[in-house]
Amino acid sequence: MESQRNFLLIGLLLLSAMIWLQWNTDKNPAVVQNNTMMEANSSTDQDVPTADQAQKKEVIVEQDLVHVVTDTLDLKINPIGGDVVYAALKQYKVELGQDESFVMLNAEPDSTYMAQSGLIGQDGIDRSGARARYSVAQSEYQLAEDQDTLKVLLTLSKDGVNYIKEFTFERGHYDIGVRYLIENQSDRTLQMQMYAQLKQKMIEAESSMMMPTYRGGAYSNIEDRFTKYTFDDMEDANLNLSTQGGWISMIQHYFVSAWVPPQNEQHKFYTSVRRDDTANIGYLGEMVEVEPQSTQKIQAKLYVGPKDQAALSAIAEHLNLVVDYGFLWWLAVPIHALLMFFQGFVVNWGLAIILVTLTVRGLLYPLTKAQYVSMAKMRNLQPKLQSLKDRYGEDRQKMGQAMMELYRKEKVNPMGGCLPLILQMPIFIALYWVLLESVELRHAPFMLWIQDLSVQDPFYVLPILMGASMWFMQRLQPQAATLDPMQQKMMQYMPLMFTVFFLWFPSGLVLYWLVGNLVAIGQQLVIYKSLEKRGLK
Repeated sequence: MESQRNFLLIGLLLLSAMIWLQWNTDKNPAVVQNNTMMEANSSTDQDVPTADQAQKKEVIVEQDLVHVVTDTLDLKINPIGGDVVYAALKQYKVELGQDESFVMLNAEPDSTYMAQSGLIGQDGIDRSGARARYSVAQSEYQLAEDQDTLKVLLTLSKDGVNYIKEFTFERGHYDIGVRYLIENQSDRTLQMQMYAQLKQKMIEAESSMMMPTYRGGAYSNIEDRFTKYTFDDMEDANLNLSTQGGWISMIQHYFVSAWVPPQNEQHKFYTSVRRDDTANIGYLGEMVEVEPQSTQKIQAKLYVGPKDQAALSAIAEHLNLVVDYGFLWWLAVPIHALLMFFQGFVVNWGLAIILVTLTVRGLLYPLTKAQYVSMAKMRNLQPKLQSLKDRYGEDRQKMGQAMMELYRKEKVNPMGGCLPLILQMPIFIALYWVLLESVELRHAPFMLWIQDLSVQDPFYVLPILMGASMWFMQRLQPQAATLDPMQQKMMQYMPLMFTVFFLWFPSGLVLYWLVGNLVAIGQQLVIYKSLEKRGLK
């Protein structure tokens, strides 16, 4: 295969990969698992209050909310039910250069997204239309500079039972401890179970170039480490499975919310879709008995924050998989680790990407050298190939046979130039997902006009330089005698096609490709010079 055709091949592979990924994102539904519900959790999701009916009577009043501020979170808790109805991430801004914090949870009708939890069952205090009404000592809480932990207590006394809903916040953390203390001072045994769910208005995912980023549900159970459960899945069939441990979540670009129940207990995972186009994904815990004159604790963990893989891994097993690198995760994970390693001492994500590029090119150098040796041999064969074309004209069958005989005689592998280019494709796609999914690269600057490597170059300088470098690389390639005029014209326009295609790529990805081209040009010139001494060019 002539070297020029390799560029056409890689272009077609790139386009095909992007189209396939888009089709897979849109058309491949999550696998629905139907397990038998545990007898202890006989309640269905209809028993779980969603505050829908309650809020028709009890509209959320801003001044009644409990305001909690830590170094990472700005939250508001509704004393009716104890739901988290607002959460802003203080260390993440809406737009680059702005002071406004990114808001994840809110109670706005058009974009509802909140974390709910409560106690249901025979003696539960949360029912549809009648959520628990807690008292709170104060309406404002703030983590002081000399504090590492902040606790917010919501209390309720009813029929000789004291209920305490406790929220625990830690400095530097986005995970929140949620614990119920049930002090049974009555003379009867109580039965109840905890539920926790994420309620979100079903809205379309954000789009990034050709591929939309995922927005919807996901869960992990004892059988599957990570399964997406889209809003469409929820509308088609409610999730209904039992498992030990695991977690449920709502995912969006760069951020995630998740409920993590006790990992040594049995739970039921469920979803439901309401008439107001809100979707719930949640879990129902084990039934708990509280004997007279005793205290029982029920707890879980709520995470509201960025897709920080290290932090998520520390909270629950497989929770870091919400950073979804797709089918090339096995390649994207080491690329991300390599980026983090380089970033640790260069403290610039653009420089880290350049170092990753140099590393990849270095590892592929033996194959690259073999590619250019093969291309040099092909260059030397051009006169003979042109002679074969003149001799056989339009008889492609005889032309092909003669070419293969010539390759065999000259000991040239026509496929020798393809492998390094083909190997670049999975690396390229894996790096795309790393840049797309890694929150560390959100609003990460490089230098000069590139202030956010996760979005396109605002002035298109990098794509144009990339196209120019590709054109120069093409000029160094031998002109294949066997290409017909149409193929030759396609090859001439390939740098332009790639330039247009790369205009909307994240600038970090274009930087990777540009630096890779420059390194390849340098390698090509050095290798060709050494080949000249051996009489191969």
